[in-house]
Amino acid sequence: MFQHARRLFVALGAAAAVAFTSAAPPAYAQPAFKQLATASQTKYAAIVVDAKTGEVLYAKRADAPRYPASITKVMTLYLTFEALAAGKIRLDDPVLMSPRAAAQSPTKLGVPAGQTITVSEAMQALAIKSANDVAVAMAEKLGGTESRFAALMTLRAKELGMTNTNFANASGLPDSRQISTARDIAILSRAVMRDYPQYYRLFSQKEMTFRGQTMRNHNGLLHRMYGVDGLKTGFTNASGFNLAVSAVRDNRRLIAVVLGGPTTRARDENAQDLLLTGFDVIRRRDLGENITIAQNLFEPEPTGRVEGSVEQGDQDLKIVLASAAPPSRTSKIEVVDPRSKTKAEAGGKWAVQVGAFKARSDAREQIDIIEKRFGKQVAGAKPVTEKAGGRYRSRFVGLSETRAKSVCKAIKAKKQPCQVIEPSA
Repeated sequence: MFQHARRLFVALGAAAAVAFTSAAPPAYAQPAFKQLATASQTKYAAIVVDAKTGEVLYAKRADAPRYPASITKVMTLYLTFEALAAGKIRLDDPVLMSPRAAAQSPTKLGVPAGQTITVSEAMQALAIKSANDVAVAMAEKLGGTESRFAALMTLRAKELGMTNTNFANASGLPDSRQISTARDIAILSRAVMRDYPQYYRLFSQKEMTFRGQTMRNHNGLLHRMYGVDGLKTGFTNASGFNLAVSAVRDNRRLIAVVLGGPTTRARDENAQDLLLTGFDVIRRRDLGENITIAQNLFEPEPTGRVEGSVEQGDQDLKIVLASAAPPSRTSKIEVVDPRSKTKAEAGGKWAVQVGAFKARSDAREQIDIIEKRFGKQVAGAKPVTEKAGGRYRSRFVGLSETRAKSVCKAIKAKKQPCQVIEPSA
């Protein structure tokens, strides 16, 4: 939590001062451990990770569900980077500001409906301005609708190892369904810098100028902490003040995620303390000490161990983020949404139906789920959504009779609905 008792930091002071003044380079400041405001027990969570190895150096409620707020935009940007890398879009392509996008609540860029910005401008607006209107506009460009894009965000999150994350929108604006954890956000942060280093530098940009107006990056640590080069802040009343931040010193990179801060200042100071202590722990480990961040903060030994996380005092337990690389297949992002009624592919007139929904977005999401889980079985079939009887049907068409029955058998074996559809007369 945010409050580290002053008496404990006094105890730390003498040893830490010697360590930092005698061994650390002059550019390293001694950690400014301060009395911080008490964090809400229901909101605060934190984690510190070695970006290269994935080792979790410190965790406090790292798997507890939290609202990510505008840190959500890191995933929106991740899918944008993915689409760029796959050649689906280009940096100078236009992004249309729809009436729905333009109507989003601040923070926003304020581009009127019907006007366009470039993909490059959109990326800066997301990373620096944290523009909610741009998040929706980019979601609509890449996914057709924001709800479908959110489904793609969730799918990609699962593929990256973010097992406790669900996205309902592209901006992070309040939605009770929009849930993540400190650990999952650390996984995402690590994935961005690992998979798209050519775009990661966007998060270190301290300001942007758009149509004559200069806008400052919301990440205050970029402006005052040596070595910080990203990533993203977030705030809603429900989430509190959030921050995912990364810094490099002596060729070692750490990622810290702090969620549920009571104020911007308390959040930033807590993240800074965690990073500085993390670098000190790494330095002292290199000298042969067996120490954790929690020990260095003089936090008490835990009364019990939480499975899958490193609580304070876990001296001998090395936990590594279960982060997975993205699939090698081409990006699934479709700039133009083709999933309308279509003729069957050559090779068969049979189909399988895997669901029927009131909303087209739900039908498309079911298609994505089936493609993800049963890609081998449905390979070569054409996914379509068709409206009939007031509902949208999720189907894969262009199959032979034998193949359709085989596909449904495999899908039903995993407790998913499936129906073989015979050719119409």
